[in-house]
Amino acid sequence: MIFAKDDKLVMIGDSITDTGRLKPIGEGKNDALGNGYVSVVNAMLHTFYPQLGIRVVNMGISGNTTRNLVERWQTDVIDLKPDWLSIMIGINDVWRQYDRPTIREAHVYLDEYRSNLDGLVKQTLPLVKGIILMTPYYIEPNKEDAMRRSMDQYGEAVREIAEKYGTRFVDTQKCFDSLLEHMYPATLAWDRVHPNLTGHMALARGFLDAVGFSWK
Repeated sequence: MIFAKDDKLVMIGDSITDTGRLKPIGEGKNDALGNGYVSVVNAMLHTFYPQLGIRVVNMGISGNTTRNLVERWQTDVIDLKPDWLSIMIGINDVWRQYDRPTIREAHVYLDEYRSNLDGLVKQTLPLVKGIILMTPYYIEPNKEDAMRRSMDQYGEAVREIAEKYGTRFVDTQKCFDSLLEHMYPATLAWDRVHPNLTGHMALARGFLDAVGFSWK
């Protein structure tokens, strides 16, 4: 596994990462890490690798886009001095184009999305041991659905940036597609975006596989 003793892992993103975490800094006792995949990752790391004492910090904020990450990057990432950084962002960059189609100033189109994420990775990579990039997703099996098609394009941009900088990569859409072969979307998320615990476990599994976690 890529993490070493006493490493600090900051995980940043939108509501899927946030899941009710403690503000302003998402770490500490009880539900400080929220009730989603970040908490699952933390629990699995401490259960399987208790000797490492890995410090996990949740810095997700509901509703965020890449624009918001750019605005808060210094205080919410750089100043926290992480050893490792996980980024999962993009759902709102896409979703606002569909649930608020006339409010175009809230839309983050693909070129801006790619530029924002690329800039954050380029700025931060020299300061950390490594970065894990996670794609956005849409829990919809029909690849011709308009929002699913857009989300796949944004996910491909994440893949390209991961390859460009040599970061770890998690295809979260693939994590859900394997479940959707057997389950109806609403079983995982009523709005096809905010997953239940099964969905968050799928995200956590994808993340843990990407960092070399041993399930034995």
